Amino acid sequence: MSNSSHGTSAEDVITIIGVPLAVLGVLPILYNTLATLAALSKIKRMLRHGKLTALTRSDIINRVIEVELPRYAVQPWDRFDHREAYWQISRQPSMIPGGSWTTFNWKTNTIGIKTQRVEYADQLRQPQVEVEFHELVAYLLDLGAVPDAHGLRLLRSTGLWTPTGCSLMKSPDGAHVALAVAPLEDSDGHLSLKVAWEPSWTTRDASTLPPYWVRLPPPPDKKPEEESPSSSQEGAQSEETSDVENTEEPDKKESSPKESLDSIQKHAERNAKMPITCQFSVDGLQSALNQDEGPILASTFDVHSLHVEHLRINSLKMNGKWFASAATAYGTTSQTVLWNYKIPDTILAFAKCDTVPCGVLEILGIVDSSTTPQWETKYNDSMEYHEAFVRRSQEQRLAMAAEARMDPTQRQLAVQRRREHETMQNLNEMRDRSIRDNQRREMRRHEALQSPKWDNKLVAEHNLNWLRQRKIIDDELALRDIVGILLHRMVLDGEFASAICEMLDVWKAWADNGGMRSADLDILQSRFEVFAQASLLVSLVKDATTAHEGTLSVDLQECLRMWRVVRLG
Repeated sequence: MSNSSHGTSAEDVITIIGVPLAVLGVLPILYNTLATLAALSKIKRMLRHGKLTALTRSDIINRVIEVELPRYAVQPWDRFDHREAYWQISRQPSMIPGGSWTTFNWKTNTIGIKTQRVEYADQLRQPQVEVEFHELVAYLLDLGAVPDAHGLRLLRSTGLWTPTGCSLMKSPDGAHVALAVAPLEDSDGHLSLKVAWEPSWTTRDASTLPPYWVRLPPPPDKKPEEESPSSSQEGAQSEETSDVENTEEPDKKESSPKESLDSIQKHAERNAKMPITCQFSVDGLQSALNQDEGPILASTFDVHSLHVEHLRINSLKMNGKWFASAATAYGTTSQTVLWNYKIPDTILAFAKCDTVPCGVLEILGIVDSSTTPQWETKYNDSMEYHEAFVRRSQEQRLAMAAEARMDPTQRQLAVQRRREHETMQNLNEMRDRSIRDNQRREMRRHEALQSPKWDNKLVAEHNLNWLRQRKIIDDELALRDIVGILLHRMVLDGEFASAICEMLDVWKAWADNGGMRSADLDILQSRFEVFAQASLLVSLVKDATTAHEGTLSVDLQECLRMWRVVRLG
């Protein structure tokens, strides 16, 4: 019998052993295929949940999945035109690592594609987006986030070496981190950040003033006592004019220029009675708006843009820097967060130093001598006047005694000579006294210029009292409110703004050149009201430098300056 009838053949042996071995060889391929398809399915599900458009490819043999995700540059939506998208956070934020930026609704622009090769779904990373740092900070501040002073100070000092997870901004209650430093895996040399936000953290709305904006109040209304008679007369006149206009139709064309002038004047008067909101950037004043009614900046209805070219920063004049610095000080010391414009160091140093001699204020009649230290030479001329009077009286008595012993003709001639001598003597004394007074006056001016210099805040307090005594400003207004009104007027009145800034230029010039000169004193004497108003602006700038927010604002400004564009994910 053959071997096949008594046992297993060679082919059977090969089949029994080879088939399992072949199956075992295919199993890794099957496993890789199944694992790759499962990971690909999970990745697609994650992409759908995050509403991300991506191109995926898979290599089941090598167990590799390629994902091409777009990289975006983002910025917040317009606060006024897209209010719903601006204030509401995303309903389905991405859960993929690196996608914390999808917490908010952004205006996106594709700037490239990032290809990733992953084996597992957990390895997928969403590309970080590029965003202007100042826009990101402004957006979070507008929602209600609070800057973290410690984190910003650490970021300013250490830069890219700032520890991962360092908090830069917190929720309004300070209990949660809203903006923190992220790992540098996808930063390409940029500062890497991550964000977190909850709907309950939003404490502001469209009616609040945006960051980097400041509201300038109008001057208070002064209602005259005789308002009712004048208004009645104006009403009668308006009725008469209306009757005349109805009866004289041909005269309308002739009166149109006058009507246009009246409309311009009424428009200017209306602007002077409404608050002005100014927008600032790192380059100073950007725009100024006023609104007729309703919450300020709550909508774009009846919002008018004002002419601000005379207050923009340029290389020819300091007007823009003076206004931006004063407005920044006015905004920083209030509830408004106005930290993107940095007051120049030269203006800060000028506001801090003592520049105005106290003797000058006494000469101008601003302060009394009892409030200033001894700075001028005191003269006591009473004894000299007494001796001169006694000497003249004695000479006159002797001359009159000698005249009494003369005959009438000689006496008349002697009396005439004596009177001419006395007249000439009086004229000489008057001339000498005038020369001496002028010399003493010049000496007093010189000593006043060399007198001890007072702090700018103390100078502003005395100038404020002087302005109140002359009813130039309201007695009930505080210093900060007065500065707001002055800034309001500077926006509307270019001539007034130029006068204030020119005085500040003169003031800063003598401070930089070692002290006030006689010509500077002449300018103050002729334009002291302008100087008094300018000193209020300088005082507020000094208060801003010593305010509690001073260190935080400087740290934030430096961080915004160093990191223009950051990666957010």
